[in-house]
Amino acid sequence: MNQVLEEEFVMLLEKNQNIVHKICRMYTNGDEVAHKDLFQEITIQLWKAYPKFRGDSKFSTWMYRVSLNTAITLYRKQKRKIKTQDWENVDFKIKSEPYDSTLDDNMKLMYAAIKELNDIDKALVLLYLEDKSYTEISETLGISEVNARVKMNRVKTKLKKILNP
Repeated sequence: MNQVLEEEFVMLLEKNQNIVHKICRMYTNGDEVAHKDLFQEITIQLWKAYPKFRGDSKFSTWMYRVSLNTAITLYRKQKRKIKTQDWENVDFKIKSEPYDSTLDDNMKLMYAAIKELNDIDKALVLLYLEDKSYTEISETLGISEVNARVKMNRVKTKLKKILNP
């Protein structure tokens, strides 16, 4: 790929890398190695898919979609074993922001409850917590806006039952 495309991708990835960290946190069990492996695999899939990004949606929306699809596919197919590529063979490196995984007790409880949800519901909650509109959520998950609203209401009920048994 050309140098301009690569520089553009690295800049966008660095700017939006917290999206990937949040997805990694949601789809790993707090294991730092698994988090880094998933982050690396998502980054590689984003890089492979970037030339096809047409700009029909915001970069962050596209990034959520590719990242969530990668995480869900890997965890469904490999039962939490992530196949990765050798980091040294990747042509680019991004500046990594330190990821602070310390959360207060309420956030830990919320994340624990979210982890009990199925993969699609986890993705829905993650996007909702990111203040994404139902339009963006529906585009990212490939469902109708009405379906996204209905699913979110059901997920809220599930989370209330998990948090307040």
